[in-house]
Amino acid sequence: MNIVSIADNTIALRNGSVTLAYADTQPEGEADAAVVLLHGFCGSSAYWEKVLPLLARTSRRIIVPDMRGHGRSSAPTDAVYTMEEIAEDVAALIEGLALGPVHLFGHSLGGYAALALAERHPGKLRSFGIVHSTGFPDTDVARDNRDRAVASIRDYGIGAFVEGLIPKLFAVREDGTHEELVQQAITIGRGTSASGAIAVSLGMKERLDRTAILESSSQPVLLVAGQKDGVIPPERTFSTNRAGVKQVLLEQAGHMGMIETPEELAAALNDFIERK
Repeated sequence: MNIVSIADNTIALRNGSVTLAYADTQPEGEADAAVVLLHGFCGSSAYWEKVLPLLARTSRRIIVPDMRGHGRSSAPTDAVYTMEEIAEDVAALIEGLALGPVHLFGHSLGGYAALALAERHPGKLRSFGIVHSTGFPDTDVARDNRDRAVASIRDYGIGAFVEGLIPKLFAVREDGTHEELVQQAITIGRGTSASGAIAVSLGMKERLDRTAILESSSQPVLLVAGQKDGVIPPERTFSTNRAGVKQVLLEQAGHMGMIETPEELAAALNDFIERK
Protein backbone atom coordinates (compact mmCIF):
# COMPACT_ATOMS: atom_id res chain seq x y z
CA MET A 1 0.00 0.00 0.00
CA ASN A 2 1.39 3.38 -1.00
CA ILE A 3 0.32 6.25 1.26
CA VAL A 4 1.00 9.57 -0.46
CA SER A 5 2.09 12.50 1.69
CA ILE A 6 -0.53 15.16 2.26
CA ALA A 7 1.96 17.80 1.12
CA ASP A 8 1.84 16.30 -2.39
CA ASN A 9 -1.94 16.43 -2.78
CA THR A 10 -4.07 19.52 -3.28
CA ILE A 11 -7.13 20.15 -5.37
CA ALA A 12 -8.87 23.42 -6.25
CA LEU A 13 -12.65 23.11 -5.89
CA ARG A 14 -15.80 25.10 -6.48
CA ASN A 15 -14.40 27.38 -9.19
CA GLY A 16 -11.19 27.81 -7.25
CA SER A 17 -12.88 29.32 -4.20
CA VAL A 18 -11.26 26.75 -1.92
CA THR A 19 -8.19 24.55 -2.18
CA LEU A 20 -8.15 21.37 -0.13
CA ALA A 21 -5.06 19.40 0.81
CA TYR A 22 -5.59 15.69 1.30
CA ALA A 23 -3.84 12.43 2.06
CA ASP A 24 -4.50 9.62 -0.40
CA THR A 25 -3.83 5.89 -0.27
CA GLN A 26 -3.56 4.03 -3.55
CA PRO A 27 -4.24 0.27 -3.25
CA GLU A 28 -2.75 -2.07 -5.80
CA GLY A 29 -5.20 -3.38 -8.34
CA GLU A 30 -8.92 -2.69 -8.40
CA ALA A 31 -10.11 -0.97 -5.23
CA ASP A 32 -13.33 -1.33 -3.27
CA ALA A 33 -15.48 1.71 -2.52
CA ALA A 34 -13.33 4.56 -1.22
CA VAL A 35 -13.33 5.80 2.36
CA VAL A 36 -13.30 9.51 3.25
CA LEU A 37 -12.32 10.58 6.78
CA LEU A 38 -13.11 14.07 8.12
CA HIS A 39 -11.33 15.57 11.13
CA GLY A 40 -12.67 17.70 13.96
CA PHE A 41 -12.41 21.38 14.92
CA CYS A 42 -8.84 22.73 15.10
CA GLY A 43 -7.60 19.41 13.75
CA SER A 44 -6.35 18.22 10.38
CA SER A 45 -5.89 15.03 8.43
CA ALA A 46 -3.08 14.29 10.91
CA TYR A 47 -5.76 13.39 13.46
CA TRP A 48 -6.25 10.16 11.51
CA GLU A 49 -2.56 9.21 11.15
CA LYS A 50 -2.77 6.30 13.59
CA VAL A 51 -5.97 4.93 12.06
CA LEU A 52 -4.99 5.32 8.42
CA PRO A 53 -2.45 2.48 8.18
CA LEU A 54 -4.86 0.15 9.99
CA LEU A 55 -7.53 0.84 7.38
CA ALA A 56 -5.04 0.89 4.50
CA ARG A 57 -4.26 -2.81 4.92
CA THR A 58 -7.35 -3.44 2.83
CA SER A 59 -8.01 -2.83 -0.87
CA ARG A 60 -9.67 0.53 -0.28
CA ARG A 61 -8.64 3.96 -1.41
CA ILE A 62 -8.72 6.29 1.60
CA ILE A 63 -8.97 10.06 1.26
CA VAL A 64 -8.31 12.28 4.29
CA PRO A 65 -8.74 16.00 3.59
CA ASP A 66 -7.86 19.03 5.65
CA MET A 67 -11.14 20.93 5.77
CA ARG A 68 -11.25 24.61 4.85
CA GLY A 69 -9.41 26.79 7.34
CA HIS A 70 -7.49 23.81 8.73
CA GLY A 71 -4.09 22.28 8.13
CA ARG A 72 -2.73 22.91 4.63
CA SER A 73 -6.08 23.81 3.07
CA SER A 74 -7.03 27.36 2.19
CA ALA A 75 -9.06 29.61 4.49
CA PRO A 76 -11.66 31.49 2.43
CA THR A 77 -12.52 34.97 3.64
CA ASP A 78 -16.15 34.12 4.46
CA ALA A 79 -17.16 35.32 7.93
CA VAL A 80 -18.96 32.02 8.60
CA TYR A 81 -18.17 28.52 7.35
CA THR A 82 -21.54 26.77 7.44
CA MET A 83 -21.79 23.02 7.72
CA GLU A 84 -23.49 23.08 4.33
CA GLU A 85 -20.51 24.86 2.74
CA ILE A 86 -18.06 22.40 4.26
CA ALA A 87 -20.25 19.54 3.03
CA GLU A 88 -20.19 21.02 -0.47
CA ASP A 89 -16.38 21.13 -0.30
CA VAL A 90 -16.34 17.42 0.48
CA ALA A 91 -18.93 16.65 -2.20
CA ALA A 92 -16.79 18.53 -4.73
CA LEU A 93 -13.72 16.58 -3.58
CA ILE A 94 -15.55 13.27 -4.07
CA GLU A 95 -16.62 14.37 -7.53
CA GLY A 96 -13.28 15.89 -8.46
CA LEU A 97 -11.41 12.70 -7.59
CA ALA A 98 -14.08 10.56 -9.33
CA LEU A 99 -14.46 8.42 -6.23
CA GLY A 100 -18.02 7.26 -6.79
CA PRO A 101 -20.20 6.54 -3.73
CA VAL A 102 -17.93 6.50 -0.66
CA HIS A 103 -17.96 5.44 2.96
CA LEU A 104 -17.82 8.78 4.80
CA PHE A 105 -16.88 9.16 8.48
CA GLY A 106 -16.60 12.44 10.34
CA HIS A 107 -15.12 13.25 13.74
CA SER A 108 -16.92 15.95 15.77
CA LEU A 109 -17.05 18.94 13.35
CA GLY A 110 -16.47 16.42 10.56
CA GLY A 111 -19.57 14.56 11.72
CA TYR A 112 -21.67 17.70 11.39
CA ALA A 113 -20.39 18.10 7.83
CA ALA A 114 -20.99 14.41 7.08
CA LEU A 115 -24.62 14.74 8.16
CA ALA A 116 -25.07 17.82 5.99
CA LEU A 117 -23.62 15.93 3.03
CA ALA A 118 -25.84 12.91 3.72
CA GLU A 119 -28.84 15.25 3.61
CA ARG A 120 -27.81 17.13 0.47
CA HIS A 121 -26.01 14.45 -1.58
CA PRO A 122 -27.09 10.97 -0.45
CA GLY A 123 -26.16 9.53 -3.84
CA LYS A 124 -22.48 10.23 -3.16
CA LEU A 125 -22.48 7.90 -0.15
CA ARG A 126 -22.29 4.12 0.21
CA SER A 127 -22.57 4.54 3.98
CA PHE A 128 -21.66 7.17 6.57
CA GLY A 129 -20.88 7.57 10.23
CA ILE A 130 -20.23 10.11 12.95
CA VAL A 131 -17.43 9.73 15.50
CA HIS A 132 -17.67 11.66 18.79
CA SER A 133 -20.30 13.80 17.11
CA THR A 134 -24.07 14.31 17.15
CA GLY A 135 -27.05 15.11 14.99
CA PHE A 136 -28.39 17.51 17.61
CA PRO A 137 -27.82 21.26 17.27
CA ASP A 138 -25.89 23.25 19.85
CA THR A 139 -27.54 23.82 23.20
CA ASP A 140 -27.85 27.39 24.45
CA VAL A 141 -24.80 26.81 26.65
CA ALA A 142 -22.81 25.45 23.72
CA ARG A 143 -23.80 28.43 21.58
CA ASP A 144 -22.53 30.78 24.28
CA ASN A 145 -19.30 28.79 24.35
CA ARG A 146 -18.88 29.30 20.60
CA ASP A 147 -19.01 33.05 21.17
CA ARG A 148 -16.42 32.72 23.93
CA ALA A 149 -14.21 30.71 21.60
CA VAL A 150 -14.43 33.40 18.94
CA ALA A 151 -13.54 36.10 21.48
CA SER A 152 -10.62 34.05 22.81
CA ILE A 153 -9.15 33.50 19.34
CA ARG A 154 -9.51 37.18 18.49
CA ASP A 155 -7.97 38.32 21.75
CA TYR A 156 -5.23 35.76 22.33
CA GLY A 157 -4.63 33.94 19.05
CA ILE A 158 -5.10 30.37 17.86
CA GLY A 159 -2.10 29.00 19.78
CA ALA A 160 -3.41 29.99 23.20
CA PHE A 161 -6.90 28.84 22.25
CA VAL A 162 -5.91 25.31 21.27
CA GLU A 163 -3.68 25.02 24.35
CA GLY A 164 -6.80 25.61 26.44
CA LEU A 165 -9.14 23.50 24.30
CA ILE A 166 -7.23 20.33 23.48
CA PRO A 167 -6.59 18.96 27.00
CA LYS A 168 -10.35 18.93 27.62
CA LEU A 169 -10.84 16.54 24.68
CA PHE A 170 -8.83 13.65 26.13
CA ALA A 171 -9.56 11.10 28.81
CA VAL A 172 -6.72 10.83 31.35
CA ARG A 173 -4.69 7.67 30.67
CA GLU A 174 -3.12 5.49 33.33
CA ASP A 175 -0.24 4.44 31.06
CA GLY A 176 1.43 7.84 31.30
CA THR A 177 1.00 8.76 27.62
CA HIS A 178 -1.81 11.27 28.15
CA GLU A 179 0.37 14.38 28.03
CA GLU A 180 2.22 13.15 24.94
CA LEU A 181 -1.05 12.66 23.06
CA VAL A 182 -2.33 16.06 24.16
CA GLN A 183 0.84 17.77 22.95
CA GLN A 184 0.60 16.04 19.58
CA ALA A 185 -2.93 17.35 19.14
CA ILE A 186 -1.94 20.85 20.25
CA THR A 187 0.80 20.89 17.63
CA ILE A 188 -1.76 19.95 14.98
CA GLY A 189 -4.19 22.57 16.26
CA ARG A 190 -1.66 25.38 15.95
CA GLY A 191 -1.81 24.85 12.19
CA THR A 192 -5.42 26.04 12.09
CA SER A 193 -6.12 29.44 10.54
CA ALA A 194 -7.36 31.85 13.24
CA SER A 195 -9.93 33.34 10.86
CA GLY A 196 -10.92 29.84 9.77
CA ALA A 197 -11.42 28.70 13.35
CA ILE A 198 -13.62 31.71 14.03
CA ALA A 199 -15.66 31.08 10.88
CA VAL A 200 -16.10 27.40 11.75
CA SER A 201 -17.10 28.21 15.34
CA LEU A 202 -19.86 30.46 14.07
CA GLY A 203 -20.92 27.82 11.56
CA MET A 204 -21.19 25.15 14.24
CA LYS A 205 -23.19 27.56 16.38
CA GLU A 206 -25.87 27.92 13.71
CA ARG A 207 -25.95 24.33 12.46
CA LEU A 208 -29.30 22.61 12.02
CA ASP A 209 -30.81 19.68 13.90
CA ARG A 210 -30.03 16.67 11.70
CA THR A 211 -31.16 13.85 13.95
CA ALA A 212 -33.84 13.15 11.33
CA ILE A 213 -31.11 12.22 8.86
CA LEU A 214 -29.87 9.53 11.24
CA GLU A 215 -33.44 8.30 11.66
CA SER A 216 -34.43 8.23 8.01
CA SER A 217 -31.34 7.74 5.84
CA SER A 218 -31.45 4.79 3.48
CA GLN A 219 -27.67 4.32 3.84
CA PRO A 220 -26.12 2.24 6.62
CA VAL A 221 -25.07 4.46 9.53
CA LEU A 222 -22.30 4.05 12.13
CA LEU A 223 -22.39 5.93 15.45
CA VAL A 224 -19.17 5.92 17.51
CA ALA A 225 -18.94 7.46 21.00
CA GLY A 226 -16.35 7.61 23.75
CA GLN A 227 -17.35 6.40 27.20
CA LYS A 228 -15.21 9.16 28.74
CA ASP A 229 -16.13 11.90 26.28
CA GLY A 230 -16.69 15.11 28.25
CA VAL A 231 -17.63 17.12 25.14
CA ILE A 232 -20.27 14.97 23.42
CA PRO A 233 -21.44 12.21 25.77
CA PRO A 234 -22.61 8.89 24.29
CA GLU A 235 -26.30 9.69 24.69
CA ARG A 236 -25.88 12.69 22.37
CA THR A 237 -24.29 10.44 19.74
CA PHE A 238 -26.61 7.45 20.16
CA SER A 239 -29.78 9.32 19.23
CA THR A 240 -31.23 6.35 17.33
CA ASN A 241 -30.95 2.56 17.42
CA ARG A 242 -33.15 1.84 14.41
CA ALA A 243 -32.40 -0.97 11.98
CA GLY A 244 -29.47 -0.07 9.76
CA VAL A 245 -27.67 1.85 12.51
CA LYS A 246 -24.68 0.38 14.33
CA GLN A 247 -23.56 1.82 17.66
CA VAL A 248 -20.00 1.40 18.94
CA LEU A 249 -18.82 2.58 22.37
CA LEU A 250 -15.06 3.09 22.85
CA GLU A 251 -14.76 2.45 26.57
CA GLN A 252 -11.33 4.03 27.09
CA ALA A 253 -11.75 7.03 24.81
CA GLY A 254 -12.65 10.62 25.48
CA HIS A 255 -13.43 12.83 22.49
CA MET A 256 -10.38 11.75 20.47
CA GLY A 257 -10.75 8.05 19.76
CA MET A 258 -8.68 8.20 16.58
CA ILE A 259 -5.70 9.27 18.72
CA GLU A 260 -6.55 7.68 22.09
CA THR A 261 -7.76 4.24 20.92
CA PRO A 262 -6.88 3.99 17.22
CA GLU A 263 -6.88 0.19 17.08
CA GLU A 264 -10.39 -0.06 18.51
CA LEU A 265 -11.72 2.68 16.25
CA ALA A 266 -10.09 1.19 13.15
CA ALA A 267 -11.56 -2.21 14.00
CA ALA A 268 -15.03 -0.65 14.32
CA LEU A 269 -14.67 1.11 10.97
CA ASN A 270 -13.32 -1.96 9.20
CA ASP A 271 -16.05 -4.19 10.60
CA PHE A 272 -18.76 -1.73 9.60
CA ILE A 273 -17.40 -1.21 6.07
CA GLU A 274 -16.86 -4.90 5.40
CA ARG A 275 -20.47 -5.62 6.25
CA LYS A 276 -21.67 -2.98 3.77
